[in-house]
Amino acid sequence: MSALPEGLVLHEAIPASDEYLALRKLAGLSAFSEEGAAIGLPNSWFAVCVRDGDRLVGMGRVIGDGGLFFQIVDIAVDPALHRKGVGRAIMAALMRRLERDAPPRAFVSLLADGVAHQLYAEFGFEMSAPASQGMMRRL
Repeated sequence: MSALPEGLVLHEAIPASDEYLALRKLAGLSAFSEEGAAIGLPNSWFAVCVRDGDRLVGMGRVIGDGGLFFQIVDIAVDPALHRKGVGRAIMAALMRRLERDAPPRAFVSLLADGVAHQLYAEFGFEMSAPASQGMMRRL
C-alpha cells in the first residue's frame, strides 16, 4: 500500500457531487455540470476519496460495464499535496480493486494529462499510439 502524508486517510467511497466538482476545479480538471455529477457519480464501479479530516483532498474512480471495459477517471489531488504520494496511493487502491475483481483480460483505459503518464506507467499502463489513438468529444 502506498503511504499517505500524516493526517490523510483514504476511504473507499464516492465523493459528494459538490465536493467532487470543487476538487476537479481546484485540481485544474475540466468542468462538469451539477446534473451530470449527480447522475454519474452513483454509477461508479469503484471510487476512493482521500480526506484531511472532512475535507476532500484527493479522489479517483473506476467506471465501466463491470466485465469487459473499465476506465480510470477523476484522478484529482489538491495541488498543495502534489508530489507527496497521494496520487500514487489513489492509483494503488484502484488497481488493487481492479486486479482483484475485474474478470481476466478486461480492458482498462485512462487518459493521462500532462506528465501523469509517468505515474500511470508505474502501474503497467502503456501509451496506445501509434497502434491506436485516443479520441473524445465533449457534448
